[in-house]
Parts: sequence; structure tokens; C-alpha cells
Amino acid sequence: MEENRTKEFEDTFHKDLASYLEAHDLIDKHFPEAPDIEALWATIGESYLTDALREWNHYPTVALGWMMYIGMAIAYYWDEDWERYSHVPDLYKMMILNTDFDHLDDYIRQQVLHLTPEQGEKLQQTVGECAARTFNTISHLHVEPGTPDAFRVFIAALHEMYLMGAAMELKSLGYHMEKC
Repeated sequence: MEENRTKEFEDTFHKDLASYLEAHDLIDKHFPEAPDIEALWATIGESYLTDALREWNHYPTVALGWMMYIGMAIAYYWDEDWERYSHVPDLYKMMILNTDFDHLDDYIRQQVLHLTPEQGEKLQQTVGECAARTFNTISHLHVEPGTPDAFRVFIAALHEMYLMGAAMELKSLGYHMEKC
């Protein structure tokens, strides 16, 4: 039952984010299947959770948005040298050792994705919009704070932000998903 409820929440976030990102040609209509990237979710999500919860009350869109950046970074690592990066026990911890939580977005835009300032600004706006949309969706779910459902909503939101970030980066790297 709990797993079904989490899946319902994920579907809600997925529909909204996919619609927005498809409309801006940032992801393909056919969502990528990336088992290597998905397989890291449990480890990354667990490592990230403490930092995200700490930020949630004052900076909810940061807690959500940074996870989208992490998804992008993981997709970039997958493309760049998966043989190397697949052996790192926790890629989130690896990234956070190179910066602090507050500057994780800058680190990923500049040091991982190697974006120009203009590209970085455009990406920052997109991630900000996705985080705001997700926070708005969370607010409209009317889930009581501190409940098991509230936790499921938070995990579902982070998971979808991670997956959307990975999908965006895969598309920007030239991977175009089509049904066979």
C-alpha cells in the first residue's frame, strides 16, 4: 500500500514536470530508460535526505532544485566515463566534498556540466521553475506535515526531480528517446 501511494505521488509530479519540460523541448516525449542512473537513486536519495530536510523549512525550492542538478550530474558522469564513476560508492558525497550544499548548484553548472554563464543562467531559471512547480504541487496535495504521507510526498518529489534532471542532461548530450 505504501509503495502504491508513493507511486501515485511520483506520477503526479512526473505529469506536471514532463509536460512543462516537453513544452520547452528540454526532454523527449518518450522518457528515457536509464537503469544505471536509476540504480543510484537509493544511495543518492538517502545521502541527500539529511541536507534536504535541513533546508526544507526555509528553502524548499532549493531542497528540490538541487536534486534536479544532481540528476543532471549523474547523467553527465554516465556519459563521460561510467566505468570510472560507477565504482564511486556515493556520487552525491563525492560532489559535496568539492563544495558545500549552498553552492552545489554552481558547482554542478560550472565544474561538472561546464556551462557558459549564459547557459548556466538559463538552466538556473529552468530548475527554479521546476522546483517552484513541484513545491506548488506539494502544497496543493494538502498532506498533513509530519505524517508518513508527507514523507512519501517529499521522497516522490525528490525522485522525480532527480529523474527529470537526468532526462534533461541526457537530451542535452544528444540522446534522443524514441519508441522502438
